[in-house]
Amino acid sequence: MDDFSMLGLFKMEGETQCAVLAAGLLELEGDNSPEKIEPLMRAAHSLKGAARIVQLDAVVKVAHAMEDCFVAAGEGNLTLDGDHIDKFLEGVDCFKELSACLESDMPKYLVDNSARMTELEKAFSDIKNGCFKPAPRIAGTDSPPTPEHPAEQTQQTEQPQETAPEKHGASPRSEKTMPEQDTVVRIATDKMNRLMGFAAESLVGVKRLQGFEKKILAHKKRLHEIATLIDELEQESIGSKQLAGAMRILKDIQRKHGEFYHDYTEYFADFSEHSRTMDNFSENLYQEVVSCRMRPFIEGARDFPRSVRDLSRHLGKKVVLKITGESTSVDKDILDKLNAPLNHLVRNAIDHGIETPEERLRAGKNETGTVSMHARHRAGMLIISISDDGKGIDIKRIRDKAVAKGLVGSEIADKLSEAELLEFMFLPGFSTAAEVTEISGRGVGLDVVQTMVQEVRGLVKVDTELGKGTTFNLQVPVSLSVMPALVVEISGESYAFPLMRIDHLLKLPRNKILVLESREYVKHEGVNVGLISAAQVLGVKASRMNPGDSVHVAIISDRLNRYAIFVDSFIGEFELVVRPLDPRLGKVSDINSAAVLEDGSPVIILDVDDMVRSIDDILNGGQLHGIGGTAASDPASSKKRILVVDDSITVREVERNLLMNNGYDVDVAVDGAEGWNAVRSKQYALVLTDVDMPRMNGIELVSKIKSNERLRSMPVMIVSYKDREADRIKGMEAGADYYLTKSSFHDNTLLEAVKNLIGSETE
Repeated sequence: MDDFSMLGLFKMEGETQCAVLAAGLLELEGDNSPEKIEPLMRAAHSLKGAARIVQLDAVVKVAHAMEDCFVAAGEGNLTLDGDHIDKFLEGVDCFKELSACLESDMPKYLVDNSARMTELEKAFSDIKNGCFKPAPRIAGTDSPPTPEHPAEQTQQTEQPQETAPEKHGASPRSEKTMPEQDTVVRIATDKMNRLMGFAAESLVGVKRLQGFEKKILAHKKRLHEIATLIDELEQESIGSKQLAGAMRILKDIQRKHGEFYHDYTEYFADFSEHSRTMDNFSENLYQEVVSCRMRPFIEGARDFPRSVRDLSRHLGKKVVLKITGESTSVDKDILDKLNAPLNHLVRNAIDHGIETPEERLRAGKNETGTVSMHARHRAGMLIISISDDGKGIDIKRIRDKAVAKGLVGSEIADKLSEAELLEFMFLPGFSTAAEVTEISGRGVGLDVVQTMVQEVRGLVKVDTELGKGTTFNLQVPVSLSVMPALVVEISGESYAFPLMRIDHLLKLPRNKILVLESREYVKHEGVNVGLISAAQVLGVKASRMNPGDSVHVAIISDRLNRYAIFVDSFIGEFELVVRPLDPRLGKVSDINSAAVLEDGSPVIILDVDDMVRSIDDILNGGQLHGIGGTAASDPASSKKRILVVDDSITVREVERNLLMNNGYDVDVAVDGAEGWNAVRSKQYALVLTDVDMPRMNGIELVSKIKSNERLRSMPVMIVSYKDREADRIKGMEAGADYYLTKSSFHDNTLLEAVKNLIGSETE
């Protein structure tokens, strides 16, 4: 029994997406707002992609027809009523029943329900085209199947040898295969995580025994020193009649000390042996638990060659898939999460990247295109590259599309770098496809990829060359439970940088620190990299440095920025068992999670992306301090400070530059959660926020600010793409002081709105 078969993964994906669809459809009734529809579109899209991988064509067609309806509703071209939702729920019931089947029974279920699938596909098509006619309601005939019906069917399929062994003629075979099935035990992920935690705690606890062993050895040495002093005293007392009585006492002390020393030595030997035994045991236990979670990469990519073959034939293209690094070990949770993103990237490579045979021959290429998938470990991370030798990404087309969608002005777009323009591809709904198909073209795929990678603390990067091809590099942890990290000391406390997020480590003399325009730099590989104290980023008191001390520097970066972080010292590299922070804390700025070192002391794991953004805020706010703790520039300012909250880096930069060029100080936050942390820690004259953002949207942020007694007087302006009157009313009801749509956004429009709310920069 293959515990990690693709059908098994589809079953889990089906259960997850059906739960999202069922809950979302119930909320949708009476409220057709885009916020309610978008999750449904994503769920149907993901279900469709998962079904395509395992060649469930009927499910692909039904899910695609369902997705079409959600897209039309999201664009305002369709209003979904109760009858429509009834039919969607019927489709969800069908998907749930399929997901509940045994893998061996799924083909039979699809055959038995082919007419039902066809009817659902037609019904969803009619809903989209506005010609759907619900069946007449006749009492007692149109009630949906009760929840017991699928359960009864599942129970029957799980026990074929009891229900109808004669028909299948498989009873003897079933009896033979049962022992093989019993050898596999499915364990819930949360239980495996707890087991991993217990194993890690056992390992940490045993490591502490080594500290006790050292203390016991030190006590043994002291006992030996006492014995030496007693011997010296005995030698001094020999021949003295006055000390004859004391000599008898001294002899008794020597005897008792010798007995105690002998017992102590045996105890120490037993303790040392026990410590070594437990150390080996806990290490083996920990490694075994870790290995239980690890699977070879090929188990998550085994069906991709067939998928590529079928898809390329469907499109009239010739494509081969080359997979390398098949045996690269990956955590099961990571492998599960990689399925949908890799599926999106492979489909996009074939549909958008690889040319037709005729086009490839005209371009001087082999008529057969190649999609390569390579998995490898590097610096404790799993690196997966999906590349194609197709036509590459047209950067000009992305720029034109961004301008056409109102994401950025044409003048600003012309100044953006290739890396900045490629960021648009990961925005929800952004697509340069000429037409929408079942394969791709809605801009959902790359959004799914980025969301998944961010969930597991990873990165995704794009490299492209027009006419040559495109490569997507996914950098994710090998395991979510264990993280290789560099532990450093900052202001007397231990902190950890994820090892995969460190570009370089440097140890430099003080005279290697360069100063240019009141800012400090280090030169690395011929490039000046801005230097900042980690203590200032984290908001803790900087340690005092002596003039002769060396400078310990970690160079970190995100896609666009690179900085050198000064720390007090490097403690060493460790394998840390990640422990998430209490969810009641929300998102803590610059902090990712926590762990425990081998000596039992806690350590904070830093969030590198957050730190890079915090450094941007410090630099743009003119608050940079030197590594000695003195101000590198005057932090005092009479300018009014504005907070810009938006998950689009382009929008953030446009708004920040516009406001700063007009005399305001500006901080930025990437979503509502970070914005909420910012307004509670600093004073702002105004907050500008988007609406659609991860973790906490703009409406929630406005509500939190206006319900806080200390913050409610702070003006808040919403700047959003949503220009419907209902959206404006929703924002104003939450407490916003101004609502500006990005579609009508111009420099003067925004500046006038800001001045109306808070006046000019200094008045």
